[in-house]
Amino acid sequence: MELPQKNGRRAASLTCCLCVLLLQLQAAWTGDCPSDGRTWVPFKDRCYHFVHGEEDKLKVYNFESAKSLCPHSELLSIQSAEENDFVVKYSPEVWKGEVNVWLGMYYDTNSEGMMWFDEEPVKFTNWEPGSSPSDFVPMETCVAVHSDTGKWERVSCLDDLENGVVCETAQIWFFFSPHCTHTHFKYYFGLLSGLVILCIIAIVAVSVVLWFLHQRQHPGSSVVTGFEYHPPFRAPDGDRSCLVEAEELDGGP
Repeated sequence: MELPQKNGRRAASLTCCLCVLLLQLQAAWTGDCPSDGRTWVPFKDRCYHFVHGEEDKLKVYNFESAKSLCPHSELLSIQSAEENDFVVKYSPEVWKGEVNVWLGMYYDTNSEGMMWFDEEPVKFTNWEPGSSPSDFVPMETCVAVHSDTGKWERVSCLDDLENGVVCETAQIWFFFSPHCTHTHFKYYFGLLSGLVILCIIAIVAVSVVLWFLHQRQHPGSSVVTGFEYHPPFRAPDGDRSCLVEAEELDGGP
């Protein structure tokens, strides 16, 4: 069964080569935050800009004016407890005292619930005890997070003013072009992963076909025939009889 064994080794080698190529392509991608003159803080695959300094002229903002401070980005969205803790821990580096930060959340009439501006559903929450949406008209319901406790509070998008704004955007991923975003990266990486899986399936299928053709040409052969049993050496019966006769002659009467 040399042919199936060789094909199996070739399939394994090609699979290893494809996996190495995939890892090399993945390592070639690097992420970075925007270089627009503002201070961006990376956290995982996202970048955050805590509005402060000269750009923080009004000091307090309604929901619409807060959004205007985040061109080419969105207001802060918090998807996990780790991200919530990051905002709480970094806020004292920028602001003094308690700051209420607008969240990029809105009421979606289709799902009749709160949604993030990037169209992600709100899965993680950290509500202030006693916070209830019943005091607001749903279309006017917004949310702010307290920078000292990390707790969320439902506020009015139209009437309330908050004194904290954090802009958020995805890291920019570079390969051959600096214009590739993280979304592009995930798309192309997923496409490449799918191609590797298809190549592996094709290699296995070809190996099976070649093995089947070999079986038709050599009926009765089996994979286990590649392992031959070799019994321990023993002298032929004729040689054994000669040895017995020689011993009797040497012994003599």
